Amino acid sequence: MKRVLIAVVLAVWFIAVLRAVRAQPPAYQGSRFSEVWALVKSDPYAVLPEDRVTLASFFEWTENRLLDASIRTLNDRDDVLPPFRKLVHPIGVCMAGTWSISEDSKYTGYFAKGTTGLIIARASTALGETRRGEPRTFGFAGKLYPTDNPNHEPLLPTANFFAIENLAGTYTPHFLDAAQTNDILYIEPRPGALFRGPLGVVALQSFATADETLDLTQPLVRQLYPIAEMGISDPVHAVAPRWIRIVGSQTTPRIDELDYRDELDIKHYPDGIHFDILVADKGTRIGPKEWHYLGEIHIQDTVASDSCDHRLHFSHPHFRSDQP
Repeated sequence: MKRVLIAVVLAVWFIAVLRAVRAQPPAYQGSRFSEVWALVKSDPYAVLPEDRVTLASFFEWTENRLLDASIRTLNDRDDVLPPFRKLVHPIGVCMAGTWSISEDSKYTGYFAKGTTGLIIARASTALGETRRGEPRTFGFAGKLYPTDNPNHEPLLPTANFFAIENLAGTYTPHFLDAAQTNDILYIEPRPGALFRGPLGVVALQSFATADETLDLTQPLVRQLYPIAEMGISDPVHAVAPRWIRIVGSQTTPRIDELDYRDELDIKHYPDGIHFDILVADKGTRIGPKEWHYLGEIHIQDTVASDSCDHRLHFSHPHFRSDQP
């Protein structure tokens, strides 16, 4: 019995060591916008795939695949990875364009007035629901480059951000109508949301474990300091907004397609797709916030591709107590 106990302890220790080793990637150097976008554009789908998420998607024998993926997302800043499956938002559309800030504010870095950078973004839905009439949980992940030159030569570190509309899913008819924020603590109830409960519990527990916190509300906000620190000499002086909201501009037409991936096909938008960038510091996490317009994201190209879904990687910032 004693030998069996020792063997079990050693096995658990060995698995923990392997996980820690896998969580320490090589030092991040950055990437080139043109190379990353060329990869994403290289293998467009001939037929848009389906990929539904179930509890079984998160586990493989004794391995918690979602926990491993959460640890990787926090610790690996690489913008492109070997092929992998996105476990929560498996299906998406990738977009390329510019990020521009036009309004005065107290914020720094690429939140400051007059800054313009390149952006690669991914529009997605959680759990694989893609069609209008289904309870879609829209998400927006952005990868910001500190340059407006798409052919820049040096490798440039990127700043990533994340926004979601409602974890319970909504019947918002268009992706452009979804008001997506980096604070997803408030979950608007809807009929049938209970069936997502077990998936949400497992996901939240994995996120909190990866974040090394017992506070289950912590993973439900993704801080914005990487953007506020981008391009400034001393990150100590960075000032970031607490919340961000991304929503389609009213000047951009709404396209009535059944699948949001068809809706976001750039062929529908001769002037590109415009998203408003709004920020807030005042408000509460589950209540109203005082949103202020700061600038826009102007998308000029889109693609639904295998590399968009299985190669492009968005790292999550580690939670910092000194940030709003």
